[in-house]
Amino acid sequence: MSTYGYTGRILRVDLSSGKIAIDDTLKYKDFIGGEGIAMKIMWDEVPAGTHPFDPQNKLIFGSGPLCGTGVPCSGRTNITSLLPSNPFYGVTSSHMGGYFSVAMKYAGWDMIVIEGKAPSPVWLRIEDDKVKIEDARWMWGKGIFDTQAMVASFMGKDAQVAAIGPAGENMVNLSVIRTGTSHSAGGHGGIMGSKNLKAIGVRGTGAVKIAVDSKEWLELNRFMMSIIGANNQHVVPSSPQPWAEYTDPTSRWTARKGLFWGAANPPVETGECDPHDMQSVGLRTMKATFDLGAGAEKYTVRMGGCAHCPIRCHSQLKVPQLERYGMDPYVSNTCMGWSSPRGVMFKGIKEFDGHGEDSSIVGTAIGTTLADDLGVWCNYGQIGRDLNYCYTNGVFKRVLPAEEYSSIRWDLLEKGDANFFFDFYNRVAYKKGEFSHIADGSYWIAQRWNLGDEYWNNKDMKLWSRLGYPVHHSNEAGGQVGALISCFSNRDAQNHSHMNFIGAKLPVKILKEIAGEIWGSPAALDAPNNYTPMNEYKARFVKWSLVRTMLHNSLTLCNWMWPMATSPLKERNYRGDTSLEAKFYSLATGINISERELDEAAARCFTLMRAITVRQMQSFDLRKDHDQTTEWVIHREKDKSGNELPQFTPGTIAMEKEDMELGRTLVYREFGWDEKTGAPTRACLEKYGMPDVAEELGRRGLLPT
Repeated sequence: MSTYGYTGRILRVDLSSGKIAIDDTLKYKDFIGGEGIAMKIMWDEVPAGTHPFDPQNKLIFGSGPLCGTGVPCSGRTNITSLLPSNPFYGVTSSHMGGYFSVAMKYAGWDMIVIEGKAPSPVWLRIEDDKVKIEDARWMWGKGIFDTQAMVASFMGKDAQVAAIGPAGENMVNLSVIRTGTSHSAGGHGGIMGSKNLKAIGVRGTGAVKIAVDSKEWLELNRFMMSIIGANNQHVVPSSPQPWAEYTDPTSRWTARKGLFWGAANPPVETGECDPHDMQSVGLRTMKATFDLGAGAEKYTVRMGGCAHCPIRCHSQLKVPQLERYGMDPYVSNTCMGWSSPRGVMFKGIKEFDGHGEDSSIVGTAIGTTLADDLGVWCNYGQIGRDLNYCYTNGVFKRVLPAEEYSSIRWDLLEKGDANFFFDFYNRVAYKKGEFSHIADGSYWIAQRWNLGDEYWNNKDMKLWSRLGYPVHHSNEAGGQVGALISCFSNRDAQNHSHMNFIGAKLPVKILKEIAGEIWGSPAALDAPNNYTPMNEYKARFVKWSLVRTMLHNSLTLCNWMWPMATSPLKERNYRGDTSLEAKFYSLATGINISERELDEAAARCFTLMRAITVRQMQSFDLRKDHDQTTEWVIHREKDKSGNELPQFTPGTIAMEKEDMELGRTLVYREFGWDEKTGAPTRACLEKYGMPDVAEELGRRGLLPT
């Protein structure tokens, strides 16, 4: 049977027995692909009560039907498993860009499902249909960069490799799986380590078939390219341009005359990048200066990125000073990959080792290289905040043995000396001493070190929930919209569907008009820092954002770019096209589906994740046990005189408790979940075609009545 979009095959590997098997993708097609199919497998095959590091846990590498087809921004890999930093070991997904998932598709596999535990370290070698479990004892203990090179020495330089470093090997809760130089999936590195799986190498020589002729496909691709913006779908430039009606200095569309990739040979000027010129799309996002400041221009070789992506949001730098530390001068990263090392420092990276005004860039490059090679996850910057809190509040002095405390170079931390990174990441990755528990995750250190309410309720800590995860675009992003989105995850929300719309940088008047067209009323969107009470249109915005992110993780598309609700084109009145996902899916697979139908399929997948959460928590009262925030989120802000400000005062982002409870109710209603508890009901699960899920939850007494 011919398949389109999908390869039709899932690779299953049992490391305990060494058995390799093939499964049929299309029996799961109601769950789309990527994260959706992974949730179905986790529900069916991972028993309640399984520990993340148990052999019975699954580790699922997933692609979707659009991956490998050439759809812009479709090179993401979705990784699903139980999360060790979560207190109830919640099912979560992590994501990485690069080229791994495309190689997986070209090798003929939609998904890779890993279970069991190898008796000694191994790596998985996939060359099209040929799959072999190889000895990795000689790789064990190596950093990720050396591991990738070792695998490539066997498979060839075009092989794509996903690997862990010492942090993953040592089952550090906050560890990553990495592919390429700068693409990592946070939180699941320890799962690979628990299975004695050092790396997966993939080399694919095939292709992905699509159902339509190339002309129709290329026309849709060209249309998509005509409305795409810059990184995070920012659609106006950061500085005045001859073609631009609007500008915003905070936009990630940073291209302008006089801004260069300064270390390129010869230097490349980013220029004005008129949106009608598709050949200049890759110059729009000069991320090095956005993330690292103006001084990064002279170090920038180019922008890199992921398969099938024109945006190129990974800064690739040459920092010659790194050679003084025995490091490769070439370093690449984006966003938190750059920000987290700086966040580890107590007062920022200052002058050190004679690097002068470039100290911050050089120090950040050192920290990034160490974290990436050892495979340490920053937990969206939380590890740095936890480190600084525990140091400044005397926690370390209280809980660390005196000898261990005195052995740590706190003076380097105080001075902002980047040499602190060497000791910090080494202790964390190799689990050295009590100090290394800082990488257990916020929930676990709060329990272990008795941090108390002051820790959880401190606004500067940015801890969203007592489940231990930080904010990731929450109430600062759309008020109740961002706040409610953050309540439904088992880790930091990783949701950019709302942020890419709210942060498109268009005038609020235009964004409100578009919001009315998508969600039924301009009242779905408030002006920044001028929030109004909750309403049903905001609830629709919340559901749409949750569903679209699940859809992107299932198709698999980059949620840092999709959806395309806005465009940079004045002649389109700055409107994008929210039906593009469905149009591409229909053309790729030959399965004609509407925007509404595809959103409903993604809502099915999200509801299944919700059901897994009910089963893992052994509670269907998710309103009380899962969806609540820490106190700072709803604690009234004060003016300069110390007086409490009324809720909804312009300039504040504090949420109001009763208003948030109304918001939860309205979102539950949108999904068809129980409005009292937030749990999926039997009727809801049956509506989504999951009567088996309803039956099991019913047997366990986990269905709301």
